[in-house]
Amino acid sequence: MTARPEVSVVIPTRNRWPFLSHTLASALAQESVSLEVVVVDDGSDDQTPERLPAVGDPRVRVFRHERGLGVARARNKGIEEARGAWIAFLDDDDTWAPAKLRTQLAALRRERAVFAYASAVHIDEAGNVVAVEIAPEPDALVPQLLTSENPMPAGCSNVVAARDVLRRLGGFDERLFHLADWDLWLRLTASGTGVACPEVLVAYLKHAGNMLTVADRDIFDEFAYLSAKHRAAGADRGLRFDGVALSRWVAAGHRRAGRRRDAARAYLRGALAFRSPGNAVRAVNVMINPVAAGPEPLSPLPRPAWLP
Repeated sequence: MTARPEVSVVIPTRNRWPFLSHTLASALAQESVSLEVVVVDDGSDDQTPERLPAVGDPRVRVFRHERGLGVARARNKGIEEARGAWIAFLDDDDTWAPAKLRTQLAALRRERAVFAYASAVHIDEAGNVVAVEIAPEPDALVPQLLTSENPMPAGCSNVVAARDVLRRLGGFDERLFHLADWDLWLRLTASGTGVACPEVLVAYLKHAGNMLTVADRDIFDEFAYLSAKHRAAGADRGLRFDGVALSRWVAAGHRRAGRRRDAARAYLRGALAFRSPGNAVRAVNVMINPVAAGPEPLSPLPRPAWLP
């Protein structure tokens, strides 16, 4: 492949070939866009290193870390190697609509923006749509980023941003794991204009291996670091990070998965760290009320036509 692509799709992966194979297919199926897919294998020891070369598509470029260096480092390697003027991030277990990049590029050019994002659905492992996230308009996104948990629908699998801007910002903060994308969106919103695409263009897969549920990194320690890092910018951006909202977001994720001890622990961390009596009440309730503690019953929602 000699022509420079419009978009570089950066996919970090580690030991998730069954998911990655489907994710790759959705990236390579993008319509009316010249692209490359930069896969950064962060030390996989499953079948990923053997299966990736067999994909056989010249648009796929693979880089490998011999040992796991973390998802932020893997994404930064993708930013470093990207040849496209735009970089789109895609997690190795999520799926795109075929028109995803085409729609976002059109919006970026129309608004002369430096980053774009869209609406998304959450799907379970059975393929049911269990939630819909509507892309907030940029003037609503910024206050949510500043005051509560990360509001970006589907997280990193959503955003397309200018490569030069990402490099100037230094990419993802490699000291962060859970909150690395939130940190980057904060810096990205300060660097230029964003544009929201109302169309549902991303499917976020909810499963037992999602990062928040399996990683042993402490999200509350990361939150303290993130708050301190951005405190200097607070004088002119009104940064007031809401630790209570973060703790409830973490607890809700555990609750939906039926992990009531983890949910109660998150509530208690929020109660103690941020002086929240309401969190203490929630911690007690989630332990004594089986309905509150268990997985939420699924009410499948309409599926986008592009989902397989």
